[in-house]
Amino acid sequence: MNNQTATSSSVLASQHSRTVHVVQAGLRKRYRAEKRFQRLGMRAVACALAFLAFMFGDIVSKGYMAFQRTELLLDVYVDPDVVHVGNLDQADYQSLVKRSLERLFPDVRARQEKRELFRLVSGGAGAVVRAKVLEDTAVIGRTIPVWVPADDDVDMVTKGHVDRRSAASEGRLSERSLRWLDTLTSQGRLAKHWNTAFFTSGDSREPELAGIFGAVAGSFYTLLVTLALSFPMGVAAAVYLEEFAPKNRWTDVIEVNINNLAAVPSIVFGLLGLAVFLSFFGLPRSSPLVGGLVLTLMTLPTIIIAGRSSLQAVPPSIRDAALSVGASPMQAVFHHVLPLALPGMLTGTIIGMARALGETAPLLMVGMVAFIVDIPRGFTDPATVLPVQVYLWADSAERAFVEKTSAAIMVLLAFLITMNATAVYLRNRFERRW
Repeated sequence: MNNQTATSSSVLASQHSRTVHVVQAGLRKRYRAEKRFQRLGMRAVACALAFLAFMFGDIVSKGYMAFQRTELLLDVYVDPDVVHVGNLDQADYQSLVKRSLERLFPDVRARQEKRELFRLVSGGAGAVVRAKVLEDTAVIGRTIPVWVPADDDVDMVTKGHVDRRSAASEGRLSERSLRWLDTLTSQGRLAKHWNTAFFTSGDSREPELAGIFGAVAGSFYTLLVTLALSFPMGVAAAVYLEEFAPKNRWTDVIEVNINNLAAVPSIVFGLLGLAVFLSFFGLPRSSPLVGGLVLTLMTLPTIIIAGRSSLQAVPPSIRDAALSVGASPMQAVFHHVLPLALPGMLTGTIIGMARALGETAPLLMVGMVAFIVDIPRGFTDPATVLPVQVYLWADSAERAFVEKTSAAIMVLLAFLITMNATAVYLRNRFERRW
């Protein structure tokens, strides 16, 4: 009997040992698989960050020089025979710039040489002199120092984007023009300054004169229309569907369509805007009003879905407590539930607006891709937006527009990052977790 008991005990011990061994082997295998998964996840994150850093680095390396502009210091004589009080707007200010260049290089006499000399300055140099005269008419009849923008080829050579030898071989700047630039540099008349015009002027065919202010103003008016329409409509729709709408087949169809609309390609909304707002209603083409209406249709599903999620996150006890003390269903929602859900709704709205700010395709369909020089002053003026401006510059053949494109992308990313950071701040600051 004792032998049988001992044998049974040894068998049980052997089975237990094998079981423990199998369990430990399985645990080690699972731990190894978990570590492999963690390493893969870390590598994926590192790879994504590397690509992101490469993208930002490439954009910044190409665009940061656009925030500077090469300028020439000229002593401009404001000739009273050319400029007088009666023709301040129509005077030929560019001729004054050319005369000042001729005085700097008196040996230049041949017509071909003069054309090369005059090409050193931008065609918009006269506008700078005009602004000085309009600012103070007392300069008429006097010689004043004026920093005027250089031509884009001069700007590219000065910044090192184009090699001097290649510039001469490609016919951009002759050897004689390069010597003139060296002379101006030695005299302290050629320098790079902060490019204020990039932020204060509209688009231009000349890269050295092109700016983003027109596109920024167009984006502002377009987003203002979008926010004024999408936020109240989105919040109202979310409150009705979540709090008051009966649960039937009709509301199920509405909910399914709202979710589907959030995944519809943005260009479809552009086609809808082209057919409805332009063709049917006859609204002004290329205007922030039409662009805002199209972006409203695009952002409404996002705001409604975010609003409903915020309302669902409020505990039912809030509603029950309000109703138990005699509040009507309307009072319970607008006095208690909606204030608690509003931070989440604001977060969803800002995210939707950030998406609208970066959209291009729907606005191309309603004509906001047009070349527009003037700064829009209202909601019905022709305008473009910042992403479309990037698209236009990226399609340009001029080498100087490459850095303009990257600089505009940097500004656009700054706006997008600011809006998303604001959404994160609002969510963390005001949103309550139940």
